[in-house]
Order: sequence, then C-alpha cells, then structure tokens
Amino acid sequence: MADAHALFATHRDGIFRYLSRIVGVGDAPDLTQEVFLRVSRSAVPSGPAEAQRAWIFRIARNLALNYRRDAARRPALVELGDAAHPAAQEVTAVVRDALAQLAPLDRDVFLLREAAGLSYDEIALACELSSDAVRSRLHRARQALRLALAPRPRGASTISMQVKP
Repeated sequence: MADAHALFATHRDGIFRYLSRIVGVGDAPDLTQEVFLRVSRSAVPSGPAEAQRAWIFRIARNLALNYRRDAARRPALVELGDAAHPAAQEVTAVVRDALAQLAPLDRDVFLLREAAGLSYDEIALACELSSDAVRSRLHRARQALRLALAPRPRGASTISMQVKP
C-alpha cells in the first residue's frame, strides 16, 4: 500500500493533466481516481521509477481508451460553455479538434509527452512501442498539429496561387 500512496503523490498531477486532454476536465478526476484504485489493487512492478511511471500511464491510457470507446456509444450531451471566456473557449475547441484529427496512437504519444511529461522511453513502455516509433509518431503528430493550427489570413483558402504578370 505504501508504494501505491507514494505513486499517487508523485504521479497524480501528470495523470490528471493527461486524462484532462483525452476525456475532458469534467471526467478526468473520476478517471484519475480509478487509475489509482487500480494501482492500489495491483502489485506495483519492481524496477526503476521509469518503468513504474510507464506502468501507471499505461493504466491511464487503457482507461481513457475504454472511456472514449464507451462515450462513442452514448448519446452526446451538449456542454454549456463559460460565456465570460469566449476566446479561451474558442482556442480550447480548436486545439481539441486538432487533437481529435490525429490518429489515436499519435494523439496518445503526443499527450503523454506534452501533457504528462513522459520521456520517450516511458512512452515506449506505456504504449508498447519502440523508442524510434515514439520519436516518429511524435514528429508526425507535431507536424499535423502545426498544420492544423497554423493561422490563415482571413478570406484565404487553403490553396494559394500566385499569378505572374
């Protein structure tokens, strides 16, 4: 039990940030709690802290994947936004949409790195990939997000044409 408590204290914030990006801030606390319930009910793997961190994030990732799959089967509920912060809501929605356009594994790799701060080796363990595959997927995700989030001039189409005189 002491190991589970120490792991909770160490990884709670990272797990919450990761799950917030995947399932939303409203459901992240419950899923974070579920992650650590599962950790407390399991034998914590012995070994380096990196392996334990990857193990916890693998649990979080699997829970998030199950949650998203189950949510796709449920009817969508309309979320009421905070009218006091429309610009922040707009940015959040644009980022959420851009992340949703990524392949699921690319999105997971990106969020494990950027939202949770895992190393490439920890992501590789959590997602059962090689470190080279993590690097490749992270690069691909970053390129896709740059393209999706790049500012476009008003009235400009996505295809630009130059007319030579």
